[in-house]
Amino acid sequence: MDIHRSAYPAPGVAGTRNTGCQAQIRHQSGRRVVTGQDQLEKSPAKRSSLFAFLPLVLFAVLAAIFAFQLASGRDESVIPSALIGKPAPALSLPAVSGLLKDGQPVPGLDPASFKGQVTLVNVFGSWCVPCRVEHPLLMQLAQDKRIRLAGLNYKDKNENALRFLDELGNPYAVIGADTSGRAAIEWGVYGVPETFLVGRDGIIAYKHVGPFTEASISDDLIPAVEAALRAK
Repeated sequence: MDIHRSAYPAPGVAGTRNTGCQAQIRHQSGRRVVTGQDQLEKSPAKRSSLFAFLPLVLFAVLAAIFAFQLASGRDESVIPSALIGKPAPALSLPAVSGLLKDGQPVPGLDPASFKGQVTLVNVFGSWCVPCRVEHPLLMQLAQDKRIRLAGLNYKDKNENALRFLDELGNPYAVIGADTSGRAAIEWGVYGVPETFLVGRDGIIAYKHVGPFTEASISDDLIPAVEAALRAK
């Protein structure tokens, strides 16, 4: 039987020790024994196979969530927010320059805007097509004297915001110009349009994502407004 030199030198014999990361192949009784490197070389292939399945697993999880939401009948426009039940962000934003209402400049947005009254804060932009779609409904809501509308003009140019409101009308009692988008981050905005209902105590009570429809106003917003009005 062929005897091959050990990977470890005999005691007292100088030599370099082979580590477990090096291939060791011995022939014993006609068998080929593989250790060390051969097994390690197979590991990347196994990892690659696992990575190849990750997108499929992720897709399956997302599909399951979507199917569950459809089955439960959940309204995707009403998205839970970490800010619901918490005070509205105490931010001060400048007014849209040159914007007038009843001959008076429309003020900017500040924390005092929410004190003592139920306020609907609508995040919009002149460049936002869905904002244009929902705007007539906001004009109707502005006629409801129980609530006040506040606008957060998101990443817009002043002249474009003026043109937008001049064309479609201004439902807002106050408007803050968020040209940098930082205020929207504080509000936890996902996209535009979004709308928040703030109670008389300054606490956010409701959030709607996307443009309002007549159904979402009657089924979701109005009950939330009435609940906020009943709250002390």
